[in-house]
Amino acid sequence: MSRPVTLFTGQWADLPLEKLAPLVNEMGYDGVELACWGDHFEIPRSDDPKYLKAKWELLKDHGLTCYAISNHLVGQAVCDNIDERHKAILPDYIWGDGDPEGVRRRAAAEMQETARACRRFLDSNPAGTHDFPAVVNGFTGSSIWHALYAFPPTGQDYIEKGFADFGKRWTPILDVFEEADVNFGLEVHPTEIAFDIASTARAIEAVNGHKRFGLNYDPSHLGYQGVDYVKFIRVFADRIYHAHMKDVWWNHGDGTVGVFGGHTDFGDPRRYWDFRSLGHGDIDFEEIIVALNDIGYSGPLSVEWEDIRMDRVHGATEAAAFVNQIDFPRSDIAFDAAFEKEK
Repeated sequence: MSRPVTLFTGQWADLPLEKLAPLVNEMGYDGVELACWGDHFEIPRSDDPKYLKAKWELLKDHGLTCYAISNHLVGQAVCDNIDERHKAILPDYIWGDGDPEGVRRRAAAEMQETARACRRFLDSNPAGTHDFPAVVNGFTGSSIWHALYAFPPTGQDYIEKGFADFGKRWTPILDVFEEADVNFGLEVHPTEIAFDIASTARAIEAVNGHKRFGLNYDPSHLGYQGVDYVKFIRVFADRIYHAHMKDVWWNHGDGTVGVFGGHTDFGDPRRYWDFRSLGHGDIDFEEIIVALNDIGYSGPLSVEWEDIRMDRVHGATEAAAFVNQIDFPRSDIAFDAAFEKEK
């Protein structure tokens, strides 16, 4: 049986869930990965059984289910060097007075509560729990992203302090994930503590291999950097807790903007890379499916739809069909077994 195909609702949070849910069904999805912004999944209301029941009833009414929730925006603030940009992405009760350390501490507490909320939500599903572990996807932020280029000269001792800060802040959060029996899936991504294979390995080490620290695999953030996005699956086979299907193209600009983006907006034709609707970029999704099959990943394939040049309903509808077409179940027999003589 092929994996369920879901839609990550983060890029659709301008629509209330009651309007988005029927559209998700019409576009051909099996379920959703609910973002913890807009009204899609509100952490402060998640301790109300009536709220959770109503959420499941809304999804069921439109033939949908939910396999994961995601709290990228709050997670970003746990380790970041906080500035005025964060105010735009954070709830008022997390931003508070904007004092950076206060913001980070409130964000950390909210991520702990997100683990508990995920467990309450999935346990309240009248259809029962799913066959794969509960997952909260998100970001971690990073206190050392600004030092990426290593100038002024940046020694490994400076970088190590950033990973130590990540470990100090996230280990207590992960301990609550353990108590709730929920996995955390970091979307490995520029601006996070982990953004390629090397930094992901180092992040895992920074939390002492905490079993609740895993990955929301997303090839789009790896390909344009030059990272082997198929190798990533095999290197971290035991920590792929969720998978985003998202496409990107690169090496398509006019030579004036490089991989760092040139301070240009998405959609600028000078850009070296841009996110594209699935099947319109340079990611080899067949090789991804092969690798996911090889590691035994059976969770959802969640479309994170981003393409500034395309109507999103058209693109997301096309993307659901694309993922259903490209996915295939793993074989449980050897294809040449029929040639063997009976013993």
